Amino acid sequence: MNSGKNARAAGRATKTRSAILGKTLGLSLALAMLPQVALAAGQPPVAPSPAPSVAATVAPDRGAVSALNAGNAVNQQGATADVAASPAYTPMKPTEGIGMPVSGGYGLQKQFTPFGEYGHWIHDIVLMPLVALMTILVLVLLVWVAVRYNRRANPIASRTSHNTLLEVVWTLLPVLVLVGIAVPSIDLIAKQYKPAPEKALTVKITGNQWFWTYAYPDNGEFEVNSYMLNEPGGPVVNAGIRQVGSKPWDGPAQLEVDNRMVVPAGEPIRLQITAADVIHSFGIPSLWFKLDAVPGRINEKVLFIDKPGVYYGQCSELCGVKHAYMPIAIEALPRAQYNAWVLSHAGGKIDGEEKLADTMRSPAPVAGASDAAAPSDTASEAVPAVETSSAPSA
Repeated sequence: MNSGKNARAAGRATKTRSAILGKTLGLSLALAMLPQVALAAGQPPVAPSPAPSVAATVAPDRGAVSALNAGNAVNQQGATADVAASPAYTPMKPTEGIGMPVSGGYGLQKQFTPFGEYGHWIHDIVLMPLVALMTILVLVLLVWVAVRYNRRANPIASRTSHNTLLEVVWTLLPVLVLVGIAVPSIDLIAKQYKPAPEKALTVKITGNQWFWTYAYPDNGEFEVNSYMLNEPGGPVVNAGIRQVGSKPWDGPAQLEVDNRMVVPAGEPIRLQITAADVIHSFGIPSLWFKLDAVPGRINEKVLFIDKPGVYYGQCSELCGVKHAYMPIAIEALPRAQYNAWVLSHAGGKIDGEEKLADTMRSPAPVAGASDAAAPSDTASEAVPAVETSSAPSA
């Protein structure tokens, strides 16, 4: 009885203390807010700032903070000037069905690099015949077993448990098939990752959310940003970027960009690929090229384009909400036209000219000098050729 009374008394005391504490905290907060309220009352009202225009708005780089913390450069300037604004350069008009997907297509795109031609040959001459032969062999065996060894045709089942010849055949045959596939496949992989020649042109590619940046360290270190063009009648994907079809050289929707990656055709190009925020992947099907862009890491690979043209690809790694709107457009030009494109940019210079000028200014060799002396680095040295042997004929 006494314990019950004590418990009720303790409960009432606890409630009383809680109420007093709550009132004390409320009074303290009110007193703390009085100076701010008085100051706000004494200030004139501030007019709301006008909203920025849609054209001037640049979509924020959602990976910028993490990229900057990791020490990676992040583009904060938005789109660079559209290539259409340069009167000294007219982009190449793409050829329908070349370097781009076609309606109803189900095979590999036509290839325009030596590695692509070799890979296409492996697919058509090695893989597909083997797939067809194995499919037909398995189908014939299934039909033969179903017809020859069903219950009516073979009422008494065989009790054979071992057949040495058959076991050797079905073990060695798959091994030979795998070896036949592995030899050309490993050869192709080894050729793709050979280092670029020393004098090869270098292009640095940076993946951003959700556009590409192309830098040309050998041509004056200028860079361009590449955004997908907006579709007429569709939602604005990239504010301030023109619509596809507004220029005569525009290619397919969702593949054409305001600034293409321009490179010379017929020579090896060193591509150095990285990312500023998340993992992207630089892939162009018709050039047999795909390489991941990883923040904090530079991946390198050689690109050799056989002939001038425009070739399209897309980011091939899920990189965020606008992953589907991050296309790639590569324009391969003859060397003279590429040099003209370079000079159309502020600070652009022809790669190799500086070394050639240094060679012309170097003094003549002293008579009687040792023939064993190492030759100077001159621009007249032959550039090692990248392996361009085409695939063997079918």
